[in-house]
Amino acid sequence: MMKRVRGNAQTGYCGIFRGVLLVVLLAVSSVPETAWGMRLTYVRHLFDITHRFSQPSDVAVSPDGMIYIVDGVNNEVKVFNRDGSFAFSFGSGGALKGQLNFPMGIAVGSSGKVYVADSGNHRVQIFSPRGSYLSHVNLSGKIKLSDPTDVAVDEASSRLYVADNDNHHILMYDLSGLQLLQTIGGPGSEKREFRYPFLMTLDRNKYLYVTDVVNTRVQSLNPDGLFVAVMGGWGVEKGNFFRPKGIAADRDNRIYVSDSYMGVIQVFRGDGPFYSAAGDPQTGRVKKFITPMGLFIDSGNRLYVVEMFAERVGVYAIEGDSE
Repeated sequence: MMKRVRGNAQTGYCGIFRGVLLVVLLAVSSVPETAWGMRLTYVRHLFDITHRFSQPSDVAVSPDGMIYIVDGVNNEVKVFNRDGSFAFSFGSGGALKGQLNFPMGIAVGSSGKVYVADSGNHRVQIFSPRGSYLSHVNLSGKIKLSDPTDVAVDEASSRLYVADNDNHHILMYDLSGLQLLQTIGGPGSEKREFRYPFLMTLDRNKYLYVTDVVNTRVQSLNPDGLFVAVMGGWGVEKGNFFRPKGIAADRDNRIYVSDSYMGVIQVFRGDGPFYSAAGDPQTGRVKKFITPMGLFIDSGNRLYVVEMFAERVGVYAIEGDSE
């Protein structure tokens, strides 16, 4: 599964700065961030979901509150009730309809249909809320075989977005006929270009936000796929990223971004500027996570955080800001 942890192109680059990063993390862990003038958005821990996961990667919650978690190495999607109790699972290793091969990302539509980025099978599969296979989209890459790492869906507008990690672009499909409408972007570091796009989310206005991992930023696009704004940039200060991975939008259109290397979640305004960092209300400091990956915020303002190497999903209540 290690090849699924993206951004390996800069492994050496990361190593050069590892010492600097550890110093920064030690400083951050010992000093209240409010002393530096950094706003915190407090997230109160409710409970953890664990169920023999092996490097889980993403999470989504249905309109009726069911929690869907991608358990990639086990080639399963595991489903839990709102209280975190196990409900059922679907998927198994393989390439047949309904089988999965290192799935990565997931989305649940307003209808309850479940969309899974079936990375190793180079396709997106669509399931019923109970996990029955419905249909799929085979993807073809221009540079390499398609490597779908995430999906985002707007069923009201009949739009399906797919992050093709290895081909460095986003694919937009018409849901009604599963026909490709547009290929957004390509390799590069300019606006509307990507270097290993990974996870995505849609805000309440159906703008798309994409973690652009090796470019260490988030890009936002309007529903037509046009560039709107950029968040972040390389660094270890507030508003910067080392390895942005997961992303979610809250009901105020603020964008939460996990940094799997720094172990933090930062919050941005929808138009790009840094807003705050997720904080621990008990300590008054930045909340630390273990390899945070996929994020989701439900209609009840609960934040779900996939901690890949801790093999759990933490559930948090989003509370007020520190200032």
